[in-house]
Amino acid sequence: MKPAAAATPPSNPSPSSKGGASATTASAAKLPSTSPSLLASLSEFSLTTKQQELVIRISILVLIYILAFAIRLFSVLRYESVIHEFDPYFNYRTTVFLTEKGFYEFWNWFDHESWYPLGRIIGGTLYPGLMVTAALIYWVLQALTFTVHIREVCVLTAPFFASNTALVGYFFGKELRDSATGLIAAAFLAICPGYISRSVAGSYDNEGVAIFALVLTFYLFVKAVNTGSLFWSTMAALSYFYMVSAWGGYIFIINLLPVYVLVLLVCGRYSSRLYVAYSTLYILGTLLAMQIRFVGFQHVQSGEHMAAMGVFFLLQVFFFVQWIKSLLPDPKLFQAFLKVTLIAAGSVGGLALIIGMATGYISPWTGRFYSLLDPTYAKDHIPIIASVSEHQPTTWASFLFDYHILMLLFPPGLYYCFKKANDATIFIIIYGLFSLYFAGVMVRLILVATPAVCLIGGVGASASLKNFCSILREKVSTTGSLKSSSSKSSTKGGFEQPLPFQKEMAMVAVIGASYLLMNYAAHCVWVTSEAYSSPSIVLSARQSDGRRVIFDDFRESYYWLRQNTPPDAKVMSWWDYGYQITAIANRTVIVDNNTWNNTHIATVGTAMASPEEEAYEIMKALDVDYVLVVFGGVTGYSSDDINKFLWMVRIGGGVFPHIKESEYLTSQGEYRVDKEGTERMFNSLMYKMCYYRFGEMRTEYNHGPGFDRARGAEIGRKDFNLEYVEEAFTSQNWIVRIYKVKPLDNRW
Repeated sequence: MKPAAAATPPSNPSPSSKGGASATTASAAKLPSTSPSLLASLSEFSLTTKQQELVIRISILVLIYILAFAIRLFSVLRYESVIHEFDPYFNYRTTVFLTEKGFYEFWNWFDHESWYPLGRIIGGTLYPGLMVTAALIYWVLQALTFTVHIREVCVLTAPFFASNTALVGYFFGKELRDSATGLIAAAFLAICPGYISRSVAGSYDNEGVAIFALVLTFYLFVKAVNTGSLFWSTMAALSYFYMVSAWGGYIFIINLLPVYVLVLLVCGRYSSRLYVAYSTLYILGTLLAMQIRFVGFQHVQSGEHMAAMGVFFLLQVFFFVQWIKSLLPDPKLFQAFLKVTLIAAGSVGGLALIIGMATGYISPWTGRFYSLLDPTYAKDHIPIIASVSEHQPTTWASFLFDYHILMLLFPPGLYYCFKKANDATIFIIIYGLFSLYFAGVMVRLILVATPAVCLIGGVGASASLKNFCSILREKVSTTGSLKSSSSKSSTKGGFEQPLPFQKEMAMVAVIGASYLLMNYAAHCVWVTSEAYSSPSIVLSARQSDGRRVIFDDFRESYYWLRQNTPPDAKVMSWWDYGYQITAIANRTVIVDNNTWNNTHIATVGTAMASPEEEAYEIMKALDVDYVLVVFGGVTGYSSDDINKFLWMVRIGGGVFPHIKESEYLTSQGEYRVDKEGTERMFNSLMYKMCYYRFGEMRTEYNHGPGFDRARGAEIGRKDFNLEYVEEAFTSQNWIVRIYKVKPLDNRW
């Protein structure tokens, strides 16, 4: 017998496998020689500590960028890709016109379907930045062969620019302090409800791109002041031009920057860097802003822009004085020259201001500007401004709802900014304090204050966490605390003694801060999904069993108007719904959300508040064919025309004195629709159109017919007929009711 064959090693192949063994042998021979080269090539990819930090930072920024976009998509996921609110429908309609007709036709478009019979010159009465931006994105996507509808571009424009704003927030935070501050500020901006409220998908309003332009302008200007670079100054001017083209809120920029420059001058921080930055921005920014037709020469004639002009000339005086100081070696001679120069400059500036105001060259402040300085001004003088819910003063609940822990981080952030004051931190302090004041005056301006709150909150969070973590990293000697702190001698020669349980308290602080930040993230997601992602044109409610019910009455009614009325029909409604009627129903409206003509709006308000016979005369004078009212008595929708009715009375009474608010209130000054209501209220056209046939309906089992669920009361008058208008359409849930105006009787 032969012994069992042993396993043949690869180096001694059998004859039957000669070829394969040779290959194996060759591979084995090459392995030792290639391993060092492979390891060497891999070692080339090893990163230094700074490179690793850069990779991590870029990865975090990419995640923040994606998060800022994704968190704003709840409205699309829960409903559909639809434009929200009222004003965005005008922006969408004009954007569609721009993409179809081109910029020239858009710029010279006269819209005869708005403000009948006045019409509207579109190119000269709007800020075109939003529309041009969306159109450019659409044309670029079309050039890249992406099949996309302009509506989808409009729906996603705000989330896209919100991501860009978060990116700018990072660089702004880095300019203020360091990269960690920038990352935290960018994360705050990405998910802060105060910004999300105006930048969710479908929120196609001017603020969607304007806040990006605002933050970018401030960042570039601060960068220009820190560097004195003409390039950054020019970029700041171009960004300011974009802001002017997008939103009327540019007034905030052109007034905040002069305040900032003035503070630096008073604090003795004048520099050539400041001179270059502000002079370049003002001259170039003014010339560019005047190219917007809606702004034009207002930039050099309006009283709201005079502060910027005055500080610009003051800065020239400072530059001139500094130049003369370098030429005059005698201090006494310079003091005399300085006194003469200041007196002459003050006299010339004051005289120019007096002459400009006396001749009317400098126009006075507008009512909207006054309402920012005095919260009671609009209510007393311009009720149409005060009637808008977003123009009301802000409550503490709104601040906490939109800012959450940022309200706690704001004070320590201010402390750290004051502690290491420089030109950049002084700016963010001024921005934060001024914007918070205006946010308190008007709830809408929480949006403007949000970037400052996020940046200052980022400074507070970053500096605090850095201090706590540095305490945790300290190594304390077992023999005593003096050894570990011997290197930290105070200025008086003593030693800084650590506090008892210092590390433990720092650990508790870090854990507590981590918990609050996670809670803040959860709060932001909940607020975004529940409060700020519901389009006003599609309503929803929860049944007792938790099921969600969708009310699509608005689009149902607008579609009915489009399909069942003549193309030239004129529709009268309150101004809130004008943009949606022209954009969706494609019908001519008497008034819309532009609110430029108070008398025309007051005429509509007077018609709604008048008895049917008097209202009929007004409607025929305006060639009205249909009247649309919004009624929430069946569904409990509180933002209906009955709840807005007193504002119609006030606005109408401001122009037509025979309309008196007191006639619609009870003797106790209450606004009632039940039996306690006034006769004037029961006879008004608004009451009759909203409650026509409603007295026959039972909305609650435990109440009688005609129970208004929005006001929680049974209406006071149920049986009445309409003489001059007739019901044409009532939506499924009675939210929208449309009436046809009867023709005049035949006359001989």
